[in-house]
Amino acid sequence: MPDRSSRPTLLFPTAILATTILATTILAGPVAAQQTSVQLDQLSVEGTAPPAAGSGSGANLSGGDGGTAATSGGGGGPSGITGYTARVSPTATKTNTPLLETPQAVTVLTREALNDRNVQTLNEAIGYVAGVSSNVFGFDPRFDSFYVRGFSLTYDGIFRDGLRQVASGLTVPRIEPYGLESATILRGPASGLYGLGSPGGILDVTSKRPVFTPFGEVQLQVGNFDRYQGNFDIGGPVEGTGGTLAYRVTGIRRQSDTFIPGGSDDRTTIAPAFTWKPSADTTFTFLSEYQETKLPGSTTFFNQNLRPTRLYSGDPAFNDFKQRQGRVGYAFEHRFDADLVFRQNLRFYDISNDYRYASISALSPDGLSASRSTGYSKQSLSQITLDNQIEAHLATGPVQHTLLAGLDYAHSDFDYRFGFGTAPDLDLVTRNYGQQPILAPPLGPRTRQRQDQVGLYLQEQAKFDRFVLTLTGRSDWVFQNTIDTTGTATQQNDQAFTGRVGLNYLLAPGLVPYASYATTFAPQPGADAAGRAFRPATGDQIEAGIKYLIPGTNIQAGFAGFDIVQSSVLRTDPNNVAFQLATGAIASRGFEMEAIANFAPGTNLTLAYTHLDLRYLSQTSATGQALDGRFLSGIPGDTVTGFLSYLFPPGSALRGLTLGGGIRFNANSYANDENTVRNPTVTLFDALVAYDFAALDPKYRGFRAQVNANNVFDRDYFTCQAGFCYRGAPATVIGSLIYRW
Repeated sequence: MPDRSSRPTLLFPTAILATTILATTILAGPVAAQQTSVQLDQLSVEGTAPPAAGSGSGANLSGGDGGTAATSGGGGGPSGITGYTARVSPTATKTNTPLLETPQAVTVLTREALNDRNVQTLNEAIGYVAGVSSNVFGFDPRFDSFYVRGFSLTYDGIFRDGLRQVASGLTVPRIEPYGLESATILRGPASGLYGLGSPGGILDVTSKRPVFTPFGEVQLQVGNFDRYQGNFDIGGPVEGTGGTLAYRVTGIRRQSDTFIPGGSDDRTTIAPAFTWKPSADTTFTFLSEYQETKLPGSTTFFNQNLRPTRLYSGDPAFNDFKQRQGRVGYAFEHRFDADLVFRQNLRFYDISNDYRYASISALSPDGLSASRSTGYSKQSLSQITLDNQIEAHLATGPVQHTLLAGLDYAHSDFDYRFGFGTAPDLDLVTRNYGQQPILAPPLGPRTRQRQDQVGLYLQEQAKFDRFVLTLTGRSDWVFQNTIDTTGTATQQNDQAFTGRVGLNYLLAPGLVPYASYATTFAPQPGADAAGRAFRPATGDQIEAGIKYLIPGTNIQAGFAGFDIVQSSVLRTDPNNVAFQLATGAIASRGFEMEAIANFAPGTNLTLAYTHLDLRYLSQTSATGQALDGRFLSGIPGDTVTGFLSYLFPPGSALRGLTLGGGIRFNANSYANDENTVRNPTVTLFDALVAYDFAALDPKYRGFRAQVNANNVFDRDYFTCQAGFCYRGAPATVIGSLIYRW
């Protein structure tokens, strides 16, 4: 278990004090006049009806009206959705639990929120969420790479439809945001339900699913950097099936350049799905996707004195990252009766990529040329994941129980080859990018890696009077086999027990303080200088906070204080810098405040503030220097974000017009782990302007024009992490013409 002796004792008295102040302030308002005798079942939240036709979103399912994802099989998404707000999510518990009852911080991004910001990447989608650092690597469309509470989620914290997306090396499944119904971030350890993972939490995205209502959407988009894109989303019941079969097909086609010289951002995605519902108690949803992407192989600029220059490291003559991926799977749910339900979710993924890049190694002494190296890789990854769940509801006297038992399995095969070479020198006077042929270096021997994971978990959610007690426990067995470039096979087996205990208390209607303790683990392949296999990295978190849903409104807010320690982290062996030891430790401490509100159709607000103290407790640099007590680089200590959309009401002269804008502020962070250089603060502004043509004449109902701009003032900024610097994205403008029916 992690070493807790170094934890300060001030965090949770501070959190309790903040919680008390918040509760007192809130109770001084309308809630104080509410009745004081409240039953716990009042926490249960029903989904709200979709807005009326012509309410600004087009009253169309692809426009984000209602919580459709929760109605089509196991692994469904959030429900009780109005605008940017959601009241119920299965992510934290794998049961449809009100957010007020979950003993950890959870944020739901609804389809309407994703539509309003017209997000093009997963990093853009989560950029306004508390606890998230989504800009650590600047502009890099190649990977969905971000941090939550200071810990990366890229390889072991991203889930789709409740199933882990296995990732390894340069092979990371890419998520197209247009194909999502919603995205949910659970902050803090989730191994008690999901197995090996990040101490920071998980991101679970919900695929768009069929519904038994005819609808459709077509979008045409253009933007700077010669961006051209078409989107479509159509579906509804299949005629002649008696209302038992529905379909949905979602797709995009994009051709685009980027501000990277010669760098493309091309994508083709097609995602067919169908739902078979032979009875009210049985649902089977088939989900599939095929996707191709073409991106720049290098997104970096030559670094000098811990600053990125304007000298691009790549070369258009050898600068492609092409990836193909496909997935098929299903979500099945059967209710035996009102108190017993079985779910099974399965998915198969297959991914292959071809990665080519050039990189500047050094500048000549006279500054007239630059020597360059090249890299070439082919990688493939196949994975299958299966999760079986059975949920039961029962009562013992005054206590209401929701019991969950599950058995899941994940298998992956990863295969890769690398080759490294040299490229002709770059002429720095003429900047002769793309004018010299660059040959791909020969690929080296193949490395293969196979991993199997089996997990068994149990959960109890007990309600008594004003209390909700959540107890979760899970055992995992992980088996990993690696065949390296010499043909040598290495096997590593790990076993771990993880869990969570959480308590929520209904203080007043909609006002719920909570506290929880949760643990996590992640296997670490390899061995130290003595040949001993690395122990899994383990972590634990204490979290306390308060959640508030103002009665009779769609205004919700939350405060969370957390204290995470991750132990057995790999560190450089100070006695032999060619090897590592599993003796490092990291502490993440801080608090988050978040508010999300829907005031009227088309009018929404999200606000978030995060304070993070992220330090090494025990770590050494690549040179053997002790980093104990230093801050981890690239992660800002304070972030503030806010986004507002406002739809002018029907009686206004500007009816049909939506205006919106956002701000993203990142305070200083360190550029290197030695903490000798700081990154500058960054403030970015985003904007939204949209118009519903039905306001001109009802015959134009469904037509909408929308313009989105990110970094509207074209702020030139950069960020450095672990001593390497990355340039941020310049101003990006995309115009959309949308028709929904």
